[in-house]
Amino acid sequence: MADRKRKKPTSRALSRDSSRKAPRAARPGTVNPSGFEAEVARTSNETCGPKVSELRRELEAVDREILAAINRRGELARQIGHAKQAEEAPLYDPGQEAAVLDRATASNTGPLPEESVRVLFRELVSATRALQTPIRVAYLGPEFTFSHLAAIERFGQSVELVPVGTIAAVFEEVQRGQVEYGVVPMENSTDGRVTDTLEGFSRSTVRICGELPLRIHHCLLGVGSRDAIRTICSKPQPLSQCRNWLAKHLPQATLAEVGSTATAVQQAKGESHAAAIASRQAGVHYGLPCLVENIEDNTDNITRFAMISRHSGSKTGNDKTALMVEIAHRPGALADAMTIFKRNKLNMTWIESFPIPGQLGRYLFFIAFEGHQDDPRARRAIEALASQSLRLTVLGSYAQTDPVG
Repeated sequence: MADRKRKKPTSRALSRDSSRKAPRAARPGTVNPSGFEAEVARTSNETCGPKVSELRRELEAVDREILAAINRRGELARQIGHAKQAEEAPLYDPGQEAAVLDRATASNTGPLPEESVRVLFRELVSATRALQTPIRVAYLGPEFTFSHLAAIERFGQSVELVPVGTIAAVFEEVQRGQVEYGVVPMENSTDGRVTDTLEGFSRSTVRICGELPLRIHHCLLGVGSRDAIRTICSKPQPLSQCRNWLAKHLPQATLAEVGSTATAVQQAKGESHAAAIASRQAGVHYGLPCLVENIEDNTDNITRFAMISRHSGSKTGNDKTALMVEIAHRPGALADAMTIFKRNKLNMTWIESFPIPGQLGRYLFFIAFEGHQDDPRARRAIEALASQSLRLTVLGSYAQTDPVG
């Protein structure tokens, strides 16, 4: 028996079908909003009781309030930016931003932990600051070195972070105006001064506008088992800061120095008998598992980073001032210089000697004390010290901050 022929659709049927709106296609890489929301609502109704649904509606209301408050903050930040531009004041104020984070964490009553609140407000401040002006920040790269983590901690991620190959290049980028700010390590609580940074100050006219004491936690990262490790890669500083742990737990391993902790992670990723010492964040970013956390010998392993720019920091009432001084080469000259701080009741927090490049037997002294350079006692001390010195440069005043991380 022959199959019945299907009737062709009439023009009226075609018209009726074409008048039906097809679902709007989502852009590539996105979800159709209406379809997604409908699916979420359907699933929620099937799996959740009335109490959860009620709480979710309350949560949605809170989210709307948060969004409105965030945008209100953004508008206020934009107005502040316009006012600062009219006054020719720096748009980025490290002391003020640090105070915002401190107030937020101090006011936190939970249940969110303090670090979570700090991160949320850091990124909120960074995003609203970006409404005032775009900011570029240079740091010793590549990504996920500790200098990169320090830059994120201080500036947030709504800035353009610019990795460079050396600490000297950070100074050069700031000096030439290619970036507004730079992040450089000053000293470590285990290994002491960072020579390249002190040399950078001796050759440059940039200023310190902020500081960040960052807790440094080293992790052993690798793809193989701990017993199989034969080579450990990292920068000289992390290897030094973990030397006792390595001698005790991996005495058979050869230590290989590389240019950065990020480079060490990349090298160890493809070697089952190799491991790297780097941050946990670097391991996550590059996909290298963490074998052991916190292997640093000193539990208070802190690196103090300086934020550098072409201007100093504003006065906050809780400040430090850093100086670079060359003192006459005669008996008692250094002791006489130190009595100036005692006479003016200024508490010194740092002193470091550094040989002047190309000048055998001549030294610079890097000094920091509590107080702002515009304070009367600080001004008197700086003037007295300048009269006894061959060279004196005020590297900058900046807000004191507590260690983070």
